Amino acid sequence: MGPGGIQAQLFSDPLTAVGSFSRRLGIGSRQNMLTGRRLLITGGTGTFGNAVLRRYLRAGIGEIRVFSRDEKKQDEMRNALGAAPVKFYLGNVREASSLAAAMHGVDYVFHAAALKQVPSCEFFPLEAIRTNVLGAENVLDAALAAGVRKMIVLSTDKAVYPVNAMGLSKALMEKLMIAKARQYCEPGATVFCGTRYGNVMASRGSVIPLFISQILAGQPLTVTDPKMTRFMMSIDDAVDLVMYAFEHGSAGDIFVQKAPAATIETLALALTRIFDSRSEIRIIGTRHGEKRYETLLNRSEMARAEDHGEYYRVPADMRDLEYSKFFTEGQRTVSEAGEYNSNNTDQLSVGRMVDLLLKLDIVQEALRSVMVTA
Repeated sequence: MGPGGIQAQLFSDPLTAVGSFSRRLGIGSRQNMLTGRRLLITGGTGTFGNAVLRRYLRAGIGEIRVFSRDEKKQDEMRNALGAAPVKFYLGNVREASSLAAAMHGVDYVFHAAALKQVPSCEFFPLEAIRTNVLGAENVLDAALAAGVRKMIVLSTDKAVYPVNAMGLSKALMEKLMIAKARQYCEPGATVFCGTRYGNVMASRGSVIPLFISQILAGQPLTVTDPKMTRFMMSIDDAVDLVMYAFEHGSAGDIFVQKAPAATIETLALALTRIFDSRSEIRIIGTRHGEKRYETLLNRSEMARAEDHGEYYRVPADMRDLEYSKFFTEGQRTVSEAGEYNSNNTDQLSVGRMVDLLLKLDIVQEALRSVMVTA
């Protein structure tokens, strides 16, 4: 967990985090939507769940339920939170029966539980299907049965033009969500919608903690492809995106944030500048299942996407099985549209990347540790 453990992760200046959010997006409307309500977060002991807790525990929410299979992290969270309005449910999204009690009486669901590591999913693709596809179906069905008002599923840019098992499983999760939204779209039914985002800086699986550990150990930075680009988002950006979908989403919608991107070389150079490091960059080659750039919206989605300023909203394709619409009638707008990817978005310079990195707790903690040992 790093310096401070889960206690630091949950309560590192929470009032500042809430205040910052209030200034950026206006917490009032969402606070009113959540006041007295119950929110369930699947996979709630992860990075996203911790960020939601940090933001909303002191914003008037009725109750947050954390559902996960990690009893150790749940115990750490419970001890850190004390008497906060949080309840913990031990279970696995693969087991539909374990969701019923956690879902009972819930108003809103954020579905974050997933297998997210590309290499792990490549070697164990069936496990990715069991968690990311069948598990998501279990959560969707449980939310529907419990009369949940709205459920947001969290997806990834790897679900667009997927080339690895993790991306494929997330793409299927999105299809399940849209199919469920299409099937249950009558007034009063559970609203299912989704978000899709790129690399969340310093989250589990991010390369940033690896680079920092290599710099602190005086080792070379192992870069797969220096020209590989990735979207750059903070965990607060990810929560903002989910909350925007929560407030504005209709059945089957997918929301993405307009995020900047950087090459892996830019990221590595920015970290060496921050730590005044002379570590060399060692190119090791592309790993199995990696793409040179990531895509947040494909051509078809961009053709119907609505520009919401900082976000894109992609309405669901609600067509039925009228085959002519699929096989004999085309769409000129799709042919003319371009995708939205990490190569054609705003590209960060080393200096701007440094500014972003300095906002991360993991970077600040590492800098403090360097100062202590100096």
